[in-house]
Amino acid sequence: MTPDAHLATVFDGERARLTALAHRMLGSTSDAEDAVQEVWLRLARHDPASINNLAGWLTTVTARICVDMLRARKNRAPTAYDADLPEFTVSEDVESPDDAAVANDNVGLALLVVLDALGPDERLAFVLHDIFAVPFKDIAEIVGASTAATKMMASRARRKVRGADLPSDGRRRQRQVVDAFLAAARNGDFEALLRVLDPQITWRSYTPGGVTVKLGATEVIAAARRGARASVVARRVLVNGEPGVMTWSRSGAPLSVMACTVRDGRIVEVVALVDPRRLAAMDTPPCRPSGTDG
Repeated sequence: MTPDAHLATVFDGERARLTALAHRMLGSTSDAEDAVQEVWLRLARHDPASINNLAGWLTTVTARICVDMLRARKNRAPTAYDADLPEFTVSEDVESPDDAAVANDNVGLALLVVLDALGPDERLAFVLHDIFAVPFKDIAEIVGASTAATKMMASRARRKVRGADLPSDGRRRQRQVVDAFLAAARNGDFEALLRVLDPQITWRSYTPGGVTVKLGATEVIAAARRGARASVVARRVLVNGEPGVMTWSRSGAPLSVMACTVRDGRIVEVVALVDPRRLAAMDTPPCRPSGTDG
């Protein structure tokens, strides 16, 4: 095997880990893949003999590329539409013995929204240390700060993440809660909706015109009951690895996707993408015939 072939083989063995790191940093599959491709290009131009720890070198270069991309993103004036739109990955929700392992490989929308609110250096310190167990002294070299300052960055990020409404229930319980919400919404059952929605629920919708936010169960229930009277098909799907809801028109055109954050048996947050044009361009499950409509 030639040196170049050996390097490619080693890099391929690290690719999944680097992509997972980049995805948690950037919140976008396509951006993560671009970052990892850039890592490969830099590795191909680098003298392998000068690298003592290839895995560590790859982690460092990936992290630096991601920080540069995040900083460029922060400095770029956002459009009204894409101001802070998280990435929605939608798939069929089929129960499997591998549920726990698959869930660990996904980044839920609730966490993506929280991570997007962090500064680039805070996000890097949190992701590298708390998720990938990189020592603070190594992270400090990447961000150009002292070890103590890097620990403070990670601590601030950790407090923000812990203060967010992230899922606390297992996937089976999440499914039960989402199914109960769907049934209550279809039937216009006010009491059942009150039981399944947290009184302080936040419902954030990303639309072509911007972001709208509804606060509190009463306002959300009013919107859900209006939706129940609409001629749509609704069923449970996986949104970024967690049970959520997707709706279609009667003709089968996708209308919306909702990521549901379940905590202690109730939905505490919904992040929704309500844009038929954008949904039509995404890879989403097809609409199923009657029996699942709402």
